[in-house]
Amino acid sequence: MTDHSENLALWPAPLASGAVDATVTVPGSKSVTNRALILAALAADPGWLRRPLRSRDTLLMADALRSLGISIEETVSSSSAVSGLPRGRGESWRVIPGMPQAPATVDVGNAGTVMRFLPPLAALAEGPVRFDGDPRSHERPLGGLIDALRALGARVEDDGRGALPMTVHGAGSLDGGHVEVDASTSSQFISALLLSAPRFNQGIEIRHTGRTLPSVPHIRMTVDMLRKAGAQVDSPDSGGEPNVWRVTAGALLGRDLVVEPDLSNAQPFLAAALITGGSVTIPDWPRRTTQPGDELRRIFTDMGGRCVLDDRGLTLTGSGRVRGIDADLSDVGELTPGIAAVAALADSESVLRGVAHLRLHETDRLAALTKEINSLGGDVTETADGLRIRPRPLHGGVFHTYEDHRLATAGAILGLVVKDIEIENIATTGKTMPDFPDLWHRMLSGESD
Repeated sequence: MTDHSENLALWPAPLASGAVDATVTVPGSKSVTNRALILAALAADPGWLRRPLRSRDTLLMADALRSLGISIEETVSSSSAVSGLPRGRGESWRVIPGMPQAPATVDVGNAGTVMRFLPPLAALAEGPVRFDGDPRSHERPLGGLIDALRALGARVEDDGRGALPMTVHGAGSLDGGHVEVDASTSSQFISALLLSAPRFNQGIEIRHTGRTLPSVPHIRMTVDMLRKAGAQVDSPDSGGEPNVWRVTAGALLGRDLVVEPDLSNAQPFLAAALITGGSVTIPDWPRRTTQPGDELRRIFTDMGGRCVLDDRGLTLTGSGRVRGIDADLSDVGELTPGIAAVAALADSESVLRGVAHLRLHETDRLAALTKEINSLGGDVTETADGLRIRPRPLHGGVFHTYEDHRLATAGAILGLVVKDIEIENIATTGKTMPDFPDLWHRMLSGESD
């Protein structure tokens, strides 16, 4: 965990003057956008993404695909420009697929989806594709994916690091077939192989060999999107063998896809209603979704909120009381920073379990949350697989973010009810939500979208 705070501006976290009452339209899902881009790039005909997320992670994915010879055209409807909708709400991306081209260089930034989803696609190119990114990206696990690609017939040069930088030497095709993968450090290893598998000569059969498998809903999202693109997928959820996924080789369909709102990015706004005893509505909340963020309805209800899903969207109303929680978050690890912030303001102890893998995310999230909440007077201790949070009166101070967007929004949640919190590098929210500071201020002013 590296802190680069010395050169980064501090953002005074706004204090809520009372109960928050607002409607907040959050941008599109990063997880859906980046999966859709891969599937569209591999399709047999052009496709459209409507309302894609436009953020650092998704622009890195789009630029990487362009470097591999895939055409992605961006358009903004004239009506959205006139109405003043947030950028992305009226935006569409047209993806014109083609065989991946090499040589190429891919900048992954610190995006797990880019560094993991693209190497299997790059193996279909004919020539070298080099992958590199931010310094933190060199510390994030890739070994399981690299080993799997080699077992499937790809040549990968990583100097034995099992991490970036690396070069995939594509041969124009990949045999595919059976492969064993330990995805206990990242479910993205499985999603990465599944997304490109329809283009492998023999498809794929993946067997997960690790003891645990984090973020299973993200794999379900991958499978669901593959099926909607015309792929034949056999998975544990459809009556298949536990820990085994099979994809048959075949053509993918170009789709016209409207990207759902990013439900995980709705978390800080819903948390604002919970901790201030207010009410926040998120429009366009889907009634059926594979996004892990949908679990916020259950989790924040357990913590004292009341959720209503109707034609307006999802509305969370706080009761003025926040309860502690004992929860296994292994399927929804990305929600942990926001839940930890809310738990630090609860009236009883919380235990968050099943998230040891967060030590390998954008930063060591467990260590970072412990250090930063405790620096404000909190009482957080790390456990083997999570956090124990004993609420204490908190005071102002600098909340460091370690270039992690989820840390930044967790600090903003605390700043709603704790005076004089300053957040280092709020701009890091641009990874998945570039408009966060503006959306936050608009929520507090009661503006509705």
